[in-house]
Amino acid sequence: MTKINTTLLLAVCMVAALVAGCSGSTGTPDTTPTTPTTPTNPGTTTPTDPGTTTPTDPGTTTEPVTPIPVSLKVWSPSEDQNPDLGEWVVTMCNQFNELHPEWDITFEYGVASESDAGKMVPQDIDAAADVFLFGSTKLENLCNSDSLTEWGGKYKDAVTANYPASLVDCLTYDGGLYGVPITTDTYFMYYDKSVFTEEDVKSLDTMLTKGKVAFPLANGYYLAAFYLANGCTFFGADGSNRADGIQVGGAKGTAVTNCLVDLVQNENFIVAEPADAISMMREGNCAAYICGTWQATQTKEILGDNFGVAILPSVMIDGVNCQIRPFTSAKAVGVKSTTAYPEVALNLALYLASYEGQKAHYELRGYVPCELKLTAEVQSDPICLVDSETVTKIAISRASYTEFSYYWSPAESMGTEIRDGIVTHENAAEKTEAFKVAVNSSGIG
Repeated sequence: MTKINTTLLLAVCMVAALVAGCSGSTGTPDTTPTTPTTPTNPGTTTPTDPGTTTPTDPGTTTEPVTPIPVSLKVWSPSEDQNPDLGEWVVTMCNQFNELHPEWDITFEYGVASESDAGKMVPQDIDAAADVFLFGSTKLENLCNSDSLTEWGGKYKDAVTANYPASLVDCLTYDGGLYGVPITTDTYFMYYDKSVFTEEDVKSLDTMLTKGKVAFPLANGYYLAAFYLANGCTFFGADGSNRADGIQVGGAKGTAVTNCLVDLVQNENFIVAEPADAISMMREGNCAAYICGTWQATQTKEILGDNFGVAILPSVMIDGVNCQIRPFTSAKAVGVKSTTAYPEVALNLALYLASYEGQKAHYELRGYVPCELKLTAEVQSDPICLVDSETVTKIAISRASYTEFSYYWSPAESMGTEIRDGIVTHENAAEKTEAFKVAVNSSGIG
C-alpha cells in the first residue's frame, strides 16, 4: 500500500490555539493559528491538504530535539485491535508515533464500539480515552456533558475541506465542530442485475412491474426516507433546527401515507428487515432490498456476477416523481475535552481519519472511506461509488437531538399499521396527523 504520511505533514502546522469543550465557554481554537517550526520534522504541511508534502533540503542539518513524553488512551471497536484483522488502530497509532520524533507517545488501548463510547465517555470523563471513535447520533449527549474538544483553526479547516459537507454537518453542534468523519452510516439498494437493468432501478414503480423489492417499512430509520422524499423535514431542511421538530403531517405527509398504502397492496412490494430480505434473496424470493454496507459481502456471494447496487430509486407520490432520500450520519474520531495533550490528540484524530488512515481501514476491514481524495480513488468499487453518491447527492443529515428519540416508537407503529392494512386511504389524513403529534411528543404526561 502506498503511504501518504498525512500527519507527519500536520506536525509542523501545530495550532497555537486553545481547545475548548462542547460548552465553548473556555475558548475555541484560533481560526488564524500560528505555525511553529519543528526542527526534527522533515516536511511541512497545509492541514486542508493532508496529502501534500514539501521535503526539507537534504543538506540542512538540525539540532537533535529531546522528545516530549506523552501518554494517550485510545478506544476503538475490538475488531480494530484484532491481530487477525490487521490491528488497524494499533498499526496507525504506531505509525503516528514513528512519524513524530518530537513526541515519545505511550499508547494505552481500550475497547469500546462507536455506540458504547458515546455513552461511556460522559459517565466518567477522567477515565475516558483521550481519542475515541463515536457515532454522530450521540453528539448532543457528548456535548451536553462537555465531553468533547471543539475543533477550531486549521484543525477545523482540514475537516471542512476534506470531508463531505453532510458528514461535517452531522458533527456540528450549536455552530461548533466536534470530530472528524471516518466513515459514513447510510443505506442504499442491492439488486439482482438479471432481473433489473440500471435504468429500471431508478424508479421503484418500474421495478415493481418486474420483480419483488423488499423495504423495511416497519423500521423508522427507513420509513423516514419516503416522507423525506416529499419534502417532509426532520428538524429543518438540513437537520439543524431543533425548534422545527419533525414535520411529517399536512398535505405532504398524507400524500406519502397514501403512496405507502398503495405500495403495500402491490404483491411485489415486500415489507422486510435487511436480515430477512437477504435470506429471501438467497432463496430466490426477493430481487432487490434496502440496506447499508454491512451486508455487502453476503449479497455479493448470493448474486455473484448479477450483483448490483444503486442509490435509492424515485417513487410516484401524488402524481410527482420523488427521489427517496435516506438519512446519513457519521462515524467519527473525537478528542475528550480534558485531555492533557490536546495538540497531540487532535493530530492523532486527524491521522486516523486521514487519507492514509481511511485507506488502511478500507483495505483491512472494508470500511467505506469518506475522505474526499480517497473517495475519488475508489470509485471502481461499486459500494464506495454508491455510498459516495448517496451521501453527497441525496442523503439528509440525521440530527443528534434527544427529541429524535420520540420518533422511533410511533414510526414503527405507523409502518406496521400501513403494512397490516390498518391505515387506509379513508383514514390516511387522520393517521398521518396522529403520527406527526406522536413523533413530536415524549409521550409523558
